[in-house]
Amino acid sequence: MALPLQTVVLLQAAKQLMLGLPADAVLLLAESKLDWQAVLDHLHGCRLLIAAQEGALAESLREHGHLTVLEIDPGPTPTQERMSLALLEAVRTEQLQTGADVVVLYNGIDIGTDKPEQIDSLSVIHLGEHLERLSAQDLRKLDTQVPLETLRAVVDLAAEIGSEGREGQPVGTMFVVGDTKKVLSMSRPQNFNPFRGYSRSERDVRDRKVREQIKEVAQLDGAIIIRRDGIAVAACMYIDALAEGITLSKGLGSRHWAAAAISRKTKAVAVAVSQSSGAVRIFQNGEVVLRIEPLARPMVWEHFRMDTQSADGMGNAIATP
Repeated sequence: MALPLQTVVLLQAAKQLMLGLPADAVLLLAESKLDWQAVLDHLHGCRLLIAAQEGALAESLREHGHLTVLEIDPGPTPTQERMSLALLEAVRTEQLQTGADVVVLYNGIDIGTDKPEQIDSLSVIHLGEHLERLSAQDLRKLDTQVPLETLRAVVDLAAEIGSEGREGQPVGTMFVVGDTKKVLSMSRPQNFNPFRGYSRSERDVRDRKVREQIKEVAQLDGAIIIRRDGIAVAACMYIDALAEGITLSKGLGSRHWAAAAISRKTKAVAVAVSQSSGAVRIFQNGEVVLRIEPLARPMVWEHFRMDTQSADGMGNAIATP
């Protein structure tokens, strides 16, 4: 079947942008069947990624053999959300780097499901900026007293620790943010407090230089406690909170149980970095509310499954590996 003239013109424009910017790839959000060989011919010399609207279309794309298909399950979601899902999947599967520029072709005008347009819109996405906006939007959904600016700073720091480690070695750590007075009443020091004696400005996690210094502190056992205004008050803290009534995924260690427990017993938000995988989990009210995969500094939020805690999993939670 011949491609509509409108589709041909947009494909040609995408190729010019891809080669002229230059961009790293063309992403096509497919809603209906196309002459895929003709699409490849018009985009010759360009890297093409395709995300399908529904399962049957995705299956037919995979059967083609010469197309890179992104596996997403968008369901009846808006175009912008499907675009975000496709871009995140491309980063997760290392089809794209987090700082990539992408030319996106899609149907941006909804005229009904009887006869959807094949392609009617073109956008250029700077992926780093897109992922930052996505992470901020997800963090705003948390029902917490911790200001977004503080939460963003801590989550950014945790994600960097998870992806970078320290001196080539993986690092696991935990941050407890907000409700500081109550958190301190449920914790005790395991070592000297490395933040003692420093001014507020030297302990403010919203400062990039301070976050770099905290990466050194994160290698020590125990939790790092941060006030809602972003000021770090203590480190090397043992969290002494019962993990009763909490369910977590299998395989999570004592650090994650401690994070869940302290977030259940207080109004704090706990952020745990897994030493084994680098994944970052954000806990609120005793549950994982967001998860960040340890890619090269992107904010990639994934769904997770909860498993019931076994009867012998109860007891005091400890903020150590």
